[in-house]
Amino acid sequence: MNSRIKELINPLPAYKILHVSDRVDGLAHDLKAILDEVDGALNLVLYECSDTMENVKVQFVSNYEEIFRGVPRDYDVVVFYNTFSKHQKQENMLKHAYHTLANAAFLIIIEKKDVMDIIFVKDKLAALEFRAPNEIDLLEGYDLIMAKKMHMWGNGL
Repeated sequence: MNSRIKELINPLPAYKILHVSDRVDGLAHDLKAILDEVDGALNLVLYECSDTMENVKVQFVSNYEEIFRGVPRDYDVVVFYNTFSKHQKQENMLKHAYHTLANAAFLIIIEKKDVMDIIFVKDKLAALEFRAPNEIDLLEGYDLIMAKKMHMWGNGL
C-alpha cells in the first residue's frame, strides 16, 4: 500500500496499535514497520479472514455481528480498516474501541471512498465521547476519519 499513515501517528517506544481489518495487506505491513522502529506492538483483528502475519498477534472474528476482544486502556491507536461500515453493531464496536484505548489515544476509521456516511460517523463519534472527529484526505481512494479519546472528558475516566 505504501500509505502515508505515518503522518497521522507519532509512535513512542512501546506504542501499541490494534488494527481491525478484513485482510492483511500493505496497511498492516506499514503499521508494523512504523512500530518496529520504536519497539512497539501491532495486534490484528481479522474479520472473516484467515490470513496471518509474522510476529503479530492475530485474533480471528468469524462474522460482522461479533465484537472483537480487547483489553481496557491497552492501545494507543485503534484502526478500523474496511470493517466499520460492514459491521452490524457499529455503536457497540465504537464503544468497545473506546474502552480498549488508553487515555489521549486515537481512533482511525478507514473505508473505501463513498462507502461510509462521513457526517453520520462523525456525529456518532462525538455522541460516544470521542473528541475532534475529523475527516482527513490522506489516502488516495479512501475516506479517513480520526478522533481522540481524551482523559477526563466524558467517558475518559
